[in-house]
Amino acid sequence: MEDNLTVPINGLPQGRKEFRWRVGKTFFEHFENSEILAADLDVEVYAEKSGRFIGIDCDVIGDVTVACDRCLENLNLPVETGFRLSVKFGQEPADGSDAAEREREIVWLPESDADLNLGQIVYDYVCLSLPVQRVHLEGECNPEAVKFLSSEDEQSVDSQGKDASLPFASLKDLIDKVK
Repeated sequence: MEDNLTVPINGLPQGRKEFRWRVGKTFFEHFENSEILAADLDVEVYAEKSGRFIGIDCDVIGDVTVACDRCLENLNLPVETGFRLSVKFGQEPADGSDAAEREREIVWLPESDADLNLGQIVYDYVCLSLPVQRVHLEGECNPEAVKFLSSEDEQSVDSQGKDASLPFASLKDLIDKVK
């Protein structure tokens, strides 16, 4: 990846170390089915090592571009998210006995791993920070698309003036006749 979001765990000195990356469009192209068309994000990672404890604090701030759900034009959305991780070595306990750390997610790494790639985690948190419904503010959508959509709504009314988009409208008429 052009934006290598890797923290060198084994070479990490005691204390606090800062890492900064800039994440753009090519970062998101590495993930299949990404809805993010473009991005300009700053990723700040603070890794703190104290004995065998390694804590990772990450903040992601910037903008992403997605398709508007209404008109399919580009829509810029602000992103401000972050996460806190604890890095532990060895195998994850099967009984989940390490649930004491509630403030941080725990990432388990094999003893042999020297690096922690944060790419997938950053991608996931950015996607989760986006709203479910992604639309322009009222009046900012492509006027041609809005016009087309409003003409579709008008065509869904049948010749008797009833809404043809309701699939059970004719059944309701039958029930009314039976009564």
